[in-house]
Amino acid sequence: MTLRPAHGSAADAPPPDFHVDVGLAARLVSSQHPDLAGPLALVANGWDNAIFRLGEDLAVRLPRRVLAVPLLEHEQRWLPDLAGHLPVAVPTPVRIGRPSPELGYDVPWSIVPWLAGRSATEFRVEQRDVAARELAVFVTALARPAPPDAPNNAYRGVPLAHRDDTMRARFAGGRLTDAARLVPLWDRALAAPAWAGPKLWVHADLHPANLLLATSGHLSAVIDFGDLTAGDPATDLATAWLTFGPEGRRLFRAEVEARMQVDAATWERARGWALVIASAVVEATGTTSPLGRVAAYVLDQLIAD
Repeated sequence: MTLRPAHGSAADAPPPDFHVDVGLAARLVSSQHPDLAGPLALVANGWDNAIFRLGEDLAVRLPRRVLAVPLLEHEQRWLPDLAGHLPVAVPTPVRIGRPSPELGYDVPWSIVPWLAGRSATEFRVEQRDVAARELAVFVTALARPAPPDAPNNAYRGVPLAHRDDTMRARFAGGRLTDAARLVPLWDRALAAPAWAGPKLWVHADLHPANLLLATSGHLSAVIDFGDLTAGDPATDLATAWLTFGPEGRRLFRAEVEARMQVDAATWERARGWALVIASAVVEATGTTSPLGRVAAYVLDQLIAD
């Protein structure tokens, strides 16, 4: 899970493993890609990566935690292959940055396009609903059979039963105030038949903080593909609850079903994945951060739906 605030630091972000600042970003660009050197400014310091705007059209993406390194490498390896099939902008690397131990930064990094838009967490639910059709087109375009060497992810795209121990502990942990009402929803999702089709590409972290919207609410970009994996498409269909209100969710589901075969069991698992992801956010950040407020709304919607 990666938070992308508009400016500054993500709420409750873990401490960094690497010291990352604008000076380091400038030295890396100048030493490895001098033809792209230009003015730099920090625009986001998230859980996993720091983002610096480079000139008008580019951004520098530097991992700030060890755990983020393989996630960045997934983007570097796979986004060039996937981007041509996708209907909206994604952060396909323009240049690959190599580790630079001589500069005190011994991990890979990327220069990516600057993607216009604001985090969907900054929009009211009714405004996010405008993007329902476009996000459905994105999800179904991505959901192609994946090759055998697609990234493995132990936490997303897998059968929901793999998350049961974690969810039981989360329900008992005290951070979820409506745990007693959420447990039956989880049990119902667990009871749904598992995905029996081929492993499909899934973004695996398709919540509002990873969506950029235009002022109108239309989808302008999907970001943070670090959790990219292959498996059950229900993982991404969970965005029906994670991103939208009742009307947007109805439109999203109708648009998805017009483009791919989705049975009732898959939607039931998708509801379970929405519970997994929203409860993880509440457990990690509470309900006062921008994404925490979104997650609290999602849990209310799951109960009411």
